[in-house]
Amino acid sequence: MNGASGQAPLRGGALALAAFALALGTFMQVLDSTIANVSLPTIAGNLGVSATQGTWIVTSFAVANGVAVPLTGWLMGRFGVVRVFVTSVALFTLSSLLCGLAWDLGSLIAFRVLQGAVSGPMIPGSQTLLIAIFPPSRRSTALGVWSMTTLIGPVAGPILGGYICDNYHWSWIFLINVPVGLFCALVCWRSLHTRETPTRRLPIDTVGVVLLVMWVGALQVVLDKGKDADWFHSTFITVLALAAGLLFLVWLIWELTDEHPAVDLRLFRSRNLLFGTIAFCFGYAVFFANLLLMPLWMQTQLGYTATWAGLVAAPAGALAFLLTPLVARAGNRVDARIMASLAFVAFGVSYLMRSDFTAYDDLWTYVLPLPVQGIAMSCFFISLLTIQLDGLRPEQIPMATGISNFARITAGSFAASLITTLWDRREAMHQTRLADHVTALSPGYQAAVEALQGLGVSAAQAAALVSREMTRQAYQLAANELFWLSGWIVLAMIALLWLTRRPDNGG
Repeated sequence: MNGASGQAPLRGGALALAAFALALGTFMQVLDSTIANVSLPTIAGNLGVSATQGTWIVTSFAVANGVAVPLTGWLMGRFGVVRVFVTSVALFTLSSLLCGLAWDLGSLIAFRVLQGAVSGPMIPGSQTLLIAIFPPSRRSTALGVWSMTTLIGPVAGPILGGYICDNYHWSWIFLINVPVGLFCALVCWRSLHTRETPTRRLPIDTVGVVLLVMWVGALQVVLDKGKDADWFHSTFITVLALAAGLLFLVWLIWELTDEHPAVDLRLFRSRNLLFGTIAFCFGYAVFFANLLLMPLWMQTQLGYTATWAGLVAAPAGALAFLLTPLVARAGNRVDARIMASLAFVAFGVSYLMRSDFTAYDDLWTYVLPLPVQGIAMSCFFISLLTIQLDGLRPEQIPMATGISNFARITAGSFAASLITTLWDRREAMHQTRLADHVTALSPGYQAAVEALQGLGVSAAQAAALVSREMTRQAYQLAANELFWLSGWIVLAMIALLWLTRRPDNGG
């Protein structure tokens, strides 16, 4: 293996089978981070708890996963990449089975914590092994295989989760992982166990790990519960946010000065890793925020079902899936900074196209920006990962991918909380402005009420319908503003890309 084991890269059918199994590992983890979101009302109702309590099903997984991901580098250096990855997949499969068998909310949350904790090495491990089993000249192809599954997961999660909950018991959103996980673990061990990376006895940075658990846990609770508690109007959220910030600073100082840190932040001395990770986080955060906002807006304001709202995003995932192999092949020859710039331009155009939506557009109008987003998605992961990993030694890649994925997950969590908060607050502002112009005495209001009464509704019903329409239009204006802001944020990231040096695409 051109990286760590000294063996030649795999070829032919062996390469295809191993790459497929590794990609499945990534797909399962990404899918499970989103599939439960759309299923929360069903799960909460079945377990006899409120929807607010049910959000801990998502939060518990995110907190545990956020803590585990940065530790991947240490684990793989200590026990070997193949061993850690296969063990992670096996334990993830077991915890998925336990989630499907959960008998109440407490047991489900406990099993989700386990699932999130053991899944930390799955994405960085699959990245590292894919890079290792492909020839150095085809690193972009390896990252292309990985990114295809990463792109499909967030799109497939809501669709699959909604379909399962509509037609089967919610437990199947977890139980479907069992056969897939068994296949992935068995194939990867059979194909790669002779290619284990060198291990070294590394001391455990106990203080760094404890500090990491504390500040990540506090931050994740702030992000997930802040909106419900009205953010910093809540003493609990304020204290927790201050604690997270203080603990983060202490952790940062400790990791930068410790001889054997659990998370080696000194890797950011690499200009490409530093600026590439920042651009990666902002790009993914905006992508994830819009992935959440669009179906939420369509379900709550336009009357779309969860399945149809999810299907609107399908063209983006399908096009990205088809284009990624072509982009990966081109990535072996084209400057990754140019490809990343193309991704950000396509993202920006897609978001700006949405800023002109109205509440009365047809389905195809809503779908139209998604193929443009699909072009962006096909280039985004491959090019940004090529930039970030450039110049790193093989033994540094597990730690670097762990840090990169941790930053990406945290950015996505922050964006999810921020986008829903901004949407509600901007809606309230637009609602107030509309109410100032549409009063009971205004000619337009009176004409609307009279027209509705002419259709057979009472005066009170007509007033309620007008009020409902004002609310819908206020949410529409708020969504359009956020789409517009998203477009300009990703376009601004292009400047950051060109602070990096040109990557050696050949590895």
